[in-house]
Amino acid sequence: MNSFETDLRRAVLSVRFLAAVVLQLGILLYEGEASQLYKISVPLACTLPYAGGWLDEYKSGYARLALVRGSMRGYILGKFLACTIAGGGAEALAAWAYGALRAADMPYARTFLTAALWAAAAAVLAALSDSKYIAYGGAFVICYFLVIACERYWPWLYCLHPHEWLELSHAWPFEGAGVQALLSGLILDLGLLYYIILKGRLERG
Repeated sequence: MNSFETDLRRAVLSVRFLAAVVLQLGILLYEGEASQLYKISVPLACTLPYAGGWLDEYKSGYARLALVRGSMRGYILGKFLACTIAGGGAEALAAWAYGALRAADMPYARTFLTAALWAAAAAVLAALSDSKYIAYGGAFVICYFLVIACERYWPWLYCLHPHEWLELSHAWPFEGAGVQALLSGLILDLGLLYYIILKGRLERG
């Protein structure tokens, strides 16, 4: 089993993944998909499954052992992909369950990518700060800043408003596909940044 498969199993088959799904499904059932509580909970819940996965291995010394058995590129990419897939998957699964229970039309692809983006941001913050608390809370802070900035100062820059990615209240090129392209590009950028940070840290020991 390669590094990515191992990481993905750890991320998805975990209590934290289940907790994220249950938390978001509960919020959706009680508050609904249009509620502010749901929108602000996305950048928090999606970080639970695996945003701090690398930190646990780094601090325990397991990261060095893993590098002996595999490539650095595979190790880093496995961590990043598992984090984004688990974070996005937890949100998408909760949205799917809510849609099935309430016959609601949920934007599953955009939900997955939005959560994957925040999980990616949390992973980068974890790599920079050595703190899971900053990782878990940092994505929420960035999201909140963007919401305030776009609503008060940059209303014309709606493409960077996190809530817009979920509710699509403005005209977008190619509609939902335009949002998905933007989110995918941002995730790739964060993936490159994550790789550069972790590669430097692992090379320094």
